[in-house]
Amino acid sequence: MTAAIAAGDRWVVDSAYASVRELLLARAELVVALDYPRWLSLGRLLRRTVRRCLTGELICNGNTETWRLVLSRDSIIVWHFRSFAAKRKSLAAMRADPGMPPVISFRRPRDLEAWIAEAGQAAGAAEISGR
Repeated sequence: MTAAIAAGDRWVVDSAYASVRELLLARAELVVALDYPRWLSLGRLLRRTVRRCLTGELICNGNTETWRLVLSRDSIIVWHFRSFAAKRKSLAAMRADPGMPPVISFRRPRDLEAWIAEAGQAAGAAEISGR
């Protein structure tokens, strides 16, 4: 399925498993990274996790988060601590590799929001001018 998506003319992927990352990066024109500080990333993760445990909200593949899972070795919170530094290192390697697509990193949500707003204005202006 990933190959079919990557073969398309336009697509956006939110993260990527290591098994398909190379396929996607080979066709990507830009990588947009939310490189937020650990405290912000962890705070958002904790809020989402607590909410999902309380509401039973469905997440990927029809799963739900439970308190038992949150307190286990396979917890998303444990994963956060295990993967955070490696993801930062991976982003740095991508930025340094001239064979990779350009990487735009945002350290603060307001910077991302400003970039999106600017892109939207540029797209609107291009549409008005008929480009």
